[in-house]
Amino acid sequence: MTTPNPNARYPSLVDRSVFITGGASGIGATLVERFVEQGARVGFIDIDEAAGQALAAQLTSAGARNAPLFVKADVTDIDALFAAIDRVRAANGPITALLNNAANDMRHSIEETTPQSWDKGVAVNLRHQFFCAQKVAPDMREAGGGSIINFGSVSWMLKQGGMPVYTTSKSAVQGLTRSLARDLGHANIRVNTLVPGWVMTEKQIRMWVKEDSYEEIARGQCINKKLMPEHIAAMALFLAADDSAMCTAQDFVVDGGWT
Repeated sequence: MTTPNPNARYPSLVDRSVFITGGASGIGATLVERFVEQGARVGFIDIDEAAGQALAAQLTSAGARNAPLFVKADVTDIDALFAAIDRVRAANGPITALLNNAANDMRHSIEETTPQSWDKGVAVNLRHQFFCAQKVAPDMREAGGGSIINFGSVSWMLKQGGMPVYTTSKSAVQGLTRSLARDLGHANIRVNTLVPGWVMTEKQIRMWVKEDSYEEIARGQCINKKLMPEHIAAMALFLAADDSAMCTAQDFVVDGGWT
């Protein structure tokens, strides 16, 4: 569990029903922690049942105003995804903040990509974001508004190679955001893309960060500090809260100035 955030408090997030995908580890786990700290009613899903249950138990035992609800679900299984949303809605009330965080940035080459692996990559990195938004939009309409936060990536902006399905999917997220913002704006539903840079999660450090990676970061970022999950969560809180009431169809890049 990360250190409690001493910074901004958002009264509008207290008791707000929030749904987070991929919330058991990495950026997602920090999102769950920070929204719970704000007093929100948090439901989150992940395929890692052990990590999800452990996080929910840890936050509950720490005395959260509202105990988070974890539901095991695979975002590529739309029926299971919808069932999880229904369960969270039944427990926490109509969902008015959606954080489409789940993704998988496994490296892959052009040569090894097949039609099947392409479809699988799109399903985990893009498709579920649309269907989550479709599913929760009625809740937000009835509530008089809401916030959908789609998670992108700077990888395609930096012309990063070695994972064409991931970068293609993440570039498409920003197009999805803008189309949803137009279609849902009349209902006071805001849709934005939160675009992280290279965030130093445990997974990134274990799998992708090499000896010379910090030199690359120092050359690329304007602010030569490690980008951490809490930096991403701080932007997510603002975008989910009423404080960002007139922010929609935008890309909010948190990357230390790399792009």
